[in-house]
Amino acid sequence: MAELYIKQAEQYAEGRPCYPPEMFDFIASKTPCHDLAWDVGTGSGQAARSVTGIFKNVIATDTSSKQLSFAPRLPNVRYQHTPPTMSSAELECNVAPQSSIDVVTVGQALHWFDLPNFYEQVKWVLKKPHGVIATWCYTLPQVNESVDALFQPFHYVSVDPHWDAAHKFIFDMYRTIDFPFEPVDGADHTGPFQFVTERLMDLDDYFTYFRSRSAYQIAREKGVEHLTNDVIEKFKNAWTEDGLDKNVVKFPIYLRIGKVGNL
Repeated sequence: MAELYIKQAEQYAEGRPCYPPEMFDFIASKTPCHDLAWDVGTGSGQAARSVTGIFKNVIATDTSSKQLSFAPRLPNVRYQHTPPTMSSAELECNVAPQSSIDVVTVGQALHWFDLPNFYEQVKWVLKKPHGVIATWCYTLPQVNESVDALFQPFHYVSVDPHWDAAHKFIFDMYRTIDFPFEPVDGADHTGPFQFVTERLMDLDDYFTYFRSRSAYQIAREKGVEHLTNDVIEKFKNAWTEDGLDKNVVKFPIYLRIGKVGNL
């Protein structure tokens, strides 16, 4: 996973959306204590910057040191470069002691993980029985009818062969990803719960987001350029059809949330 994002780390930091406060308010409402959070696969800190406003301290980890170099420096966040797998001793050294974390958050990254190994780590670090894990993904950006009409077939036909198999979980809105946790208090299932985030973007921002995606990087390494001059021109015409240089781009978000229980 880390290798896929090294070359476009700056584009990832610039092009990816932040997440809505309503989602973090929901997560916080299901987490009894707000002392310590672990943001896993933090990348360039898109989730960490929101978690830090709710939890006293945040440990934000990633396997890509280059991604971490673009994360915002915040007083109550400790960024930590970690190996893909960790022993209990390494987990305690790099992250936190056993049963000490109130919430584990994973934004747009769970599908990359070795899930059985990761879930064992989650169960080890979370406080029992009410420690919470919250993980989410976002799907295709929504702009307007003309842009979306270009993007969707382009995404599903031209780009599809270059997606890693793990992305099937995103396309399925995390409904089928393994998630062996109990529903949080007040819920009878673990999701997905739907939210939406919005970002005002010009076309360059939109293309920066597009270039930050792993499928784009994989295709370029194979000599395939998705954003040809012809494609760019079509998007330009669709983007400005309302006479606007900037558009509100919506990203649907799908949240899975559960508590560790007495596992």
